[in-house]
Amino acid sequence: MYKTPCCRLSGLVGLSVKQKLVLNVPQCNQSARNLIQLHRRDPSNWLTYQHLIFLKRQYVIKNSELHQRAIPKQAPALTIVNEREDTIERQVQRIPTIDPADRHTVSQPEDVNSEAQPGISTLKPVTEDAAEQRDSVSGTVGTSHETPHVHVETDKAKEERLDRQWKQLKVIVADLPDVYAKLAKIKLTALVVTSAAAGFAMAPVPFDPLLFFVSSLGIGLASCTANTINQYFEVPFDSNMNRTKNRPLVRGQISPLHAVSFALACGIPGVAMLTLAVNPLTGFLGALNIFLYTCCYTPLKRLSITNTWVGAVVGALPPVMGWTAATGCLGQGALLMGGFLYCWQFPHFNALSWNLREDYSRGGYRMMSVTHPSMCKRVALRHSLGLIGLSTLAPVLDVTTWTFPIISLPINLYISYLAFRFYREGDRGSARKLFFCSLWHLPMLLLLAFTCKKPRRDPEEPPPAASLALALQSSLPS
Repeated sequence: MYKTPCCRLSGLVGLSVKQKLVLNVPQCNQSARNLIQLHRRDPSNWLTYQHLIFLKRQYVIKNSELHQRAIPKQAPALTIVNEREDTIERQVQRIPTIDPADRHTVSQPEDVNSEAQPGISTLKPVTEDAAEQRDSVSGTVGTSHETPHVHVETDKAKEERLDRQWKQLKVIVADLPDVYAKLAKIKLTALVVTSAAAGFAMAPVPFDPLLFFVSSLGIGLASCTANTINQYFEVPFDSNMNRTKNRPLVRGQISPLHAVSFALACGIPGVAMLTLAVNPLTGFLGALNIFLYTCCYTPLKRLSITNTWVGAVVGALPPVMGWTAATGCLGQGALLMGGFLYCWQFPHFNALSWNLREDYSRGGYRMMSVTHPSMCKRVALRHSLGLIGLSTLAPVLDVTTWTFPIISLPINLYISYLAFRFYREGDRGSARKLFFCSLWHLPMLLLLAFTCKKPRRDPEEPPPAASLALALQSSLPS
């Protein structure tokens, strides 16, 4: 007997298996290709998950013990209110239509716990229910003790509902003066004209009433244009703020085209009047102010807090325009008057915006009170103290006498004290006090500056020192 090692035996077995696999590989590849081609030609012949679900459903339906059908959801009953001439309101219940094939499988919602009798439908015909309801309604109209629920709409609710509906815009001619006043922001325009008049009055030239009227009218028209265009651009954002949601463009009292036409009707004559009837420098400043307010300040309100400084420049230009309207040139006094308005606006507007932070946040405006509250309080205090420095600088620039810094010191110290309290406390009460103080502080400051205005000297008149020297020289013997 021959003895063969195990390793040699395993080698022989492996070689034979390998030869068989090599011979069967082409057949396996061919069968795999056939399966793929069969799937590509007719995929419906393959057994899929959907086939299994279909077979399961067939099994459940054919087997009486596993007979299951879903109960269709009953549609809610609709109530229709009919009004007759005799003012009697009746409610008729509309019953949804049901397929006759499914009547035997539908059970009433209120009779779920009760078993239906075999062979008898649990639903009454639609005609029987309608007839029954007709009889019950006609029989209980006069004797029913339950009053049917009738929704009564109040006048206020009706007005609110009509305001929310789309309706054709109708301009009421009688309301146009009020609409134009709101578009022009008449109070703000009055402040602009007042500050321009103060600059005109402080100019060291003789007062010309006609020139004063023309310049004030032109500056007022330019302010109306700037305010109207500002509202035209901010309609989507004003609608989100409680303070501005009742503006004419937001409420639809006037069309945007009408508003723009009003702005052009005010701006073109206003700038032309300042340029031709006053002087070109004042007309240029009026056009520049419209541009800064509409094209710089308005878009910056949603981009950066620098909008407050740009707005302060816009508010400082009217007294400068009043000065240039009277003198025809820029001077130190014009810059001083503009500086008063520039510094005053920061405690005024920062205190106002502090109590309107929620509104400005809803409108998407980037104000100091919203994004930088500590800076808002600091800037208000800093510029309140700046008013004291500017009042001291007025006699140095030969605009007022030295009496003005003294008599204006109490009101400047008071607004600085309120600004300091606003800086320390930062609450609504301190902001409100600072805002109301700023309303009377500016007119009082301008009035004091006008009363302490330096006397005007004619060009032919020599200064006092020169006249005294001439008098002494003439008195000396020759």
